[in-house]
Amino acid sequence: MDTIARIKELKAALGAVILAHNYQLPEVQDIGDFVGDSLALAMQAQKASAPVIVCCGVRFMAETAKILSPSAQVLLPASGAGCPMADMSDPAEVAAYRKAHPDTILVAYVNTTAAVKAQVDICCTSANADRVLRSLPADREIMFLPDRNLGRNVAKQLGREVQVWPGCCPVHDAVTAESLLAMKRLHPKALALVHPECRPEVVAVADAALSTGGMVKFIRESACQEFIVGTEGGILHRLALENPSKRLYPLEPALVCPDMKKTTLEDVLRALETRQEAIELPADILEKARRPIERMLALG
Repeated sequence: MDTIARIKELKAALGAVILAHNYQLPEVQDIGDFVGDSLALAMQAQKASAPVIVCCGVRFMAETAKILSPSAQVLLPASGAGCPMADMSDPAEVAAYRKAHPDTILVAYVNTTAAVKAQVDICCTSANADRVLRSLPADREIMFLPDRNLGRNVAKQLGREVQVWPGCCPVHDAVTAESLLAMKRLHPKALALVHPECRPEVVAVADAALSTGGMVKFIRESACQEFIVGTEGGILHRLALENPSKRLYPLEPALVCPDMKKTTLEDVLRALETRQEAIELPADILEKARRPIERMLALG
């Protein structure tokens, strides 16, 4: 029996649901019950009633699924799939900051570990960061972590003072305004879309800064026929499937997240067969980390 057929068989037998991020390998996206960005996956995890959730993404995503579906067995097929950005906010350093600045509101990007989420006031994703910050009291200091670029971009958008943690996504942070402008000269009819994890100077010369889910919706609904896509290349698979008549130009071929590419079909099959790696989190972390995520989701 081939790998895909066996995955489908085991998934049905276990009552499992497979969540896949937009940056996953094409074949992994294709076997997902749901494919989306971090916000969409978090919402699906919250709604899931499945006893087994297979999270095809990176570790913080699997942790988030476990936080929102604590009774489910959450499996991370590629145990080595981490997130460099998430590792840039150390729980001990966040705790020390919290102690030193008790009146500051801590906003954590969902790209953080469960241990960090357990110490903050509210979470956000790149799709709803503006909504989250807009909901906070205007007279309070804000620390946004760990992505300095997303924090600065949202602060500029809202015209609000925001402190930022010194972290970033190495993939998006490497994009330059010069490379985007060069692509716009090559494709003058194309709209340039970039991820808000890119540097502010890149966002400034783009036509829009959007989460991956936002890009999917924008391109689907736009009358424009050409787009420069300034985010991790895995999303091009979904975009091409949903928009076969439109032209899609990757901003840079080098925009690849190695961790997002670690999950293979064989890993998914192995996870279903062995129930490994099952995400386990201490009860106190589960409870404390759930609160800031639920506050975010309550905003709609």
